[in-house]
Amino acid sequence: MKEKIYLIPGLMTDERLWSRVKPYLDEKYELIHLPIPYSEDFDEINKILDRQINDDKINLLGFSLGGYLATYYAVTFPNKVKRLFLLSSTPSATEQKDIPRREKKLQEAREGNFTSLDENKAVELLEVKNDKQLVMLVCDMFNELGNEAFASQLALTLKREELFNKLNELKIPTYLYYSLEDRLLNHTSVKALENIEHDFKINYRVGTSHNISLEVPKEFCEEIKKWMQI
Repeated sequence: MKEKIYLIPGLMTDERLWSRVKPYLDEKYELIHLPIPYSEDFDEINKILDRQINDDKINLLGFSLGGYLATYYAVTFPNKVKRLFLLSSTPSATEQKDIPRREKKLQEAREGNFTSLDENKAVELLEVKNDKQLVMLVCDMFNELGNEAFASQLALTLKREELFNKLNELKIPTYLYYSLEDRLLNHTSVKALENIEHDFKINYRVGTSHNISLEVPKEFCEEIKKWMQI
């Protein structure tokens, strides 16, 4: 019987986020996608996610915003999480420098002024620039999820609080993996870990990729295999 890995995507991504890792993992693991619920309340999201989880203790992996949601679930239900993987993610508050821009975008979304993601903007966000299929996939996920998802998920990013200490107290095997030059990652938060005692396993790759599971899936899957052996 395959061991299960529950997966939570990030801002404006869906189960297609995992499409390029499945060929490397399907033989050994059962991948279960947990979509981000349409809610701006972390506790309500926890309840919705919990209803979708059919196991007593799980391997939980979250990408970006999904990593924060996975951490929130873990610190709320510590007995239900066997191990935790944070991909391009930190369980911390949004950096102050990013808040004004996000508040402006949220206000626009609440007024129904949703800006779709075009190919040029998608290419700017990607490390791999010459993969047309990848560019269209990123655009399609963002644009098909649309304004309602964008407003809900962006609001969540403005309500984040520091969870590192709570997570550290639980001693849940936790693995962080990110790109060194990912401009969407809170590097201040990662650096702060140098000043506290923790048991987190931190690994990184050289590059700018945020969407690691789509851009370097084989490399990413090797990290998952290491995590599953902790």
